[in-house]
Amino acid sequence: MIGGLFVYNHKGEVLISRVYRDDIGRNAVDAFRVNVIHARQQVRSPVTNIARTSFFHIKRANIWLAAVTKQNVNAAMVFEFLLKIIDVMQSYFGKISEENIKNNFVLIYELLDEILDFGYPQNSDTGVLKTFITQQGIKSASKEEQAQITSQVTGQIGWRREGIKYRRNELFLDVLEYVNLLMSPQGQVLSAHVAGKVVMKSYLSGMPECKFGINDKIVMEAKGKGNGPTGGISGNTDSDPARSGKPVVVIDDCQFHQCVKLSKFETEHSISFIPPDGEFELMRYRTTKDISLPFRVIPLVREVGRTKMEVKVVLKSNFKPSLLGQKIEVKIPTPLNTSGVQLICLKGKAKYKASENAIVWKIKRMAGMKETQLSAEIELLETDTKKKWTRPPISMGFEVPFAPSGFKVRYLKVFEPKLNYSDHDVIKWVRYIGRSGLYETRC
Repeated sequence: MIGGLFVYNHKGEVLISRVYRDDIGRNAVDAFRVNVIHARQQVRSPVTNIARTSFFHIKRANIWLAAVTKQNVNAAMVFEFLLKIIDVMQSYFGKISEENIKNNFVLIYELLDEILDFGYPQNSDTGVLKTFITQQGIKSASKEEQAQITSQVTGQIGWRREGIKYRRNELFLDVLEYVNLLMSPQGQVLSAHVAGKVVMKSYLSGMPECKFGINDKIVMEAKGKGNGPTGGISGNTDSDPARSGKPVVVIDDCQFHQCVKLSKFETEHSISFIPPDGEFELMRYRTTKDISLPFRVIPLVREVGRTKMEVKVVLKSNFKPSLLGQKIEVKIPTPLNTSGVQLICLKGKAKYKASENAIVWKIKRMAGMKETQLSAEIELLETDTKKKWTRPPISMGFEVPFAPSGFKVRYLKVFEPKLNYSDHDVIKWVRYIGRSGLYETRC
C-alpha cells in the first residue's frame, strides 16, 4: 500500500528513509523537498501529487512525516497510520524533535520493520510493541515471553498484556457529548444532533472481562434476554426497563473499540469487552432525537436608521436548578461598518472585539432554569454600498454536567475469575459532560 516512508527536518534533510516498493526512487525524496518543504507558497493540502506520485504528509513541530505511494490508496487509512506512528514514537522517546529522532534512529527503524511489511501496516499497538522492543533494541526474551509475544501478535487480545497488577482496582468512565444546533429566530429547531463518546480509564489487575449497559433503545427494548442490570453502578434490578417508563436514548449509529465483542452485542444486546490498560475510547455514537437543549438564545435585532442598531439577547438555561453550566460564551456578530458599541449585561462580562466583528459575552457559571440578558447599542458608519447585512448566526459555547442526549450508564460489571477480586472490590467513577459543538441561533 505505502511505497516509502520519509522523515524530514525543517531544512528538508532526510532523517529517516525507508522504501518498501521498487516503484519509489530517490527522486521522490527530492521532489517532496522542492515542491512542499521549500515551496514558495505555503502548501495547505495534506496530500500532494507530483509526477503521478502521491505524498501524504503531516507536520509535528519542525518535523515532516511523509508517506509516498503510486497506487490509489485509502487516504484516511494512510493518515490514521501516520498518526499512529507519531503516537508510537512519542510513547518511546517523548517529544517529536530532530534531536530525539537522531538519537533514536536505530529504534525507529526497528519499529518501522515491525509496524510496516511491504508497505502494509501490521501491529501498531504500543503495549504489544513494548513487550519485545525496548529503547536499547530488541529484548532477549525468555521462552515464556516469546510464547506471550506470539500469542499477542497472532491471538485475539493484542491490546492488553498479561500479568498486569494494581493495588487498587479502579475504573473511570467519562461520557462526553457535543451538542450541535441550528435554531431559527422564532425558536424553531432547524437541525440538531449530539455526537458523543465514552472514554474509559482502566486500572484493573489480570485479564478482566467487563459488561457495560446503557439506556439505548436496542438494549432497553430487549425483553427477557437475561442480562439484567443488577448491581454495578446504578443498582437497577428492573427486568424490563422499557415497560417501567424509564427514559431511553435512540442511537442512530455507533462505533466501538476493537476490544468489544460485537457478536455478544448483536445477540445479547450487551457491550462485553476485555479493556486495554490505561485510557482508551470505548465507543462513539450519534443521536438526533429527544435532545435536551441546555440553553436557548432569543435574539432581537432592530435597525434604527442607517447609522444605529439595537440588539437584545436573552439567554435561558433549560436544565435542573441544582446543576451549573460553566464556560459560557455567546458570540453576537456585528456589521463590518461598526464604529462603536455600548453594552449592558445583567450577568457576566461583555466586550466588543473589532478584530472578530462580534460582541463576546462571557459568563463563568449559570444555574439551571435561570434567565439573563444583554442589551447593545451599535453605532454604524455610513457606507455607499446598498448591500444589506447578511446577519450571521449567534454562536454559543458552554459546558454542562449532564448528557444532553439522555445517555445513561445503567450498569458496569467486572469479572476476573483467575484473580481473587470481585465486582464489588472495583471502585467505579462515572462523569457526564455536555459541551457545545456548533451551537447557533439565527438572528
